[in-house]
Amino acid sequence: MSLLILTIVIFVTVAAVVFAFGAAVVTPSSVLGARLRSLAGQSAQVAKPSMKVKERLEQALDPLSKAIPLSPADVSRTRAWLIQAGLRESRHVSYYFGARLALATVGFACVALLAGFNNMPLLVCIPAFGFFLPRFFLKRMIKDRQQRIRIALPDALDLTVICVEAGLALDQALLRVGQDLHHAHPDLSDEFHLVNLEMRAGKPRAEALRNLVERTGVDDIRSLVGTLIQTDRFGTSVAQALRVHSDSLRTARRQRAEEQAAKTTIKMVPPLVLFILVPFLFVTIGPALIQAYHSLVSK
Repeated sequence: MSLLILTIVIFVTVAAVVFAFGAAVVTPSSVLGARLRSLAGQSAQVAKPSMKVKERLEQALDPLSKAIPLSPADVSRTRAWLIQAGLRESRHVSYYFGARLALATVGFACVALLAGFNNMPLLVCIPAFGFFLPRFFLKRMIKDRQQRIRIALPDALDLTVICVEAGLALDQALLRVGQDLHHAHPDLSDEFHLVNLEMRAGKPRAEALRNLVERTGVDDIRSLVGTLIQTDRFGTSVAQALRVHSDSLRTARRQRAEEQAAKTTIKMVPPLVLFILVPFLFVTIGPALIQAYHSLVSK
């Protein structure tokens, strides 16, 4: 019975967190949906309910987020994580903390209603699980986005080398590469666009590039930014530096792929033992053991 209750509570908690994060990160309308609705003449009718739902969600989660005692360091660290996940607006901080408190409250209420207040382990574990579940999803979003940026970086470097060799300055080359990669690699394209906006606003190039590192948290971006800053400081050829860095980046990618391939044999051992060796032992030794048991019992 307790296992069934635990299963129900986990299902309700997971469903609640999926709903909360889906409502937090999904935009009011996609580009394709907006185009189809504009063709059908329904853009004005769909936008208003979406904005109402968005405003109601903000009103519901904002008091919950303020109920958690937070220090400025916690807020800044969480804001940095959200930016690395691609959630740059300030309202996403309220969504995040509100979702954590809401899931913890829902988990506590479900355990209290289903199991009562006598089961202290569930009263502690399920709300704690709901409280830390948004952080797990946030870390997963950060890793996925960093992986997408890491995959897109070699193509961006190749295009940047071509643009620089064609006579464009580095600022214009980054802008052009961001435009060309908008559909294939939107994450890196948005980051290049933000770098160009910061430089247009008057920030030095080195500071804008360092902000790019902080927003992404990708080691390959950090090494690229270090190369560009050194090139700008010493006045060397940008195209030559980018070409050398591109070659080293491909070497690092090949080494990471070889490392993952070497780990594959170790990762295959547990499935082989659990799903192949144990059934093989049952099939081969099982009939002999059964026959030996019957022989001993008959005697």
